[in-house]
Amino acid sequence: MEWLTTFHLASVVLDPYTNESSWILRTASRVLEEFRGCDVRINMVVTAGADDTARFLGPLTDRFLVFCDPERKVVRAMGLETLPAFVLTRVDGVVDAAAEGWDPDAWEKVADAIATITKWSSIELPAPGDPVAFRGSPALG
Repeated sequence: MEWLTTFHLASVVLDPYTNESSWILRTASRVLEEFRGCDVRINMVVTAGADDTARFLGPLTDRFLVFCDPERKVVRAMGLETLPAFVLTRVDGVVDAAAEGWDPDAWEKVADAIATITKWSSIELPAPGDPVAFRGSPALG
């Protein structure tokens, strides 16, 4: 909640212990970069401790705000069942939009919600080089 006092959060939630989350890293980074200049705090939430998060994200830890959620409290609070996920959380703590697994159409709807709430341009998904759609892995481990 402390991070929500000024900006909405646009979060990509990842489980570093699954293939599914590794498959989406490049796409997730590109999607978040598209919103870097708007009134939303772009970030990654990783369901691991600091050391495993750093190993998983590598240089991405220097490009994005990163939250570690080893006990998956944030994942539970967001109501997620499948990871990876793309989530817009408003400043009042309400999850305004969420997409679970890699479903380009669902992720685009979250991007549209971010664009609407911040008066920014949205993006089209999928883009060349993005993986094919996949379900994801259980969010609670």
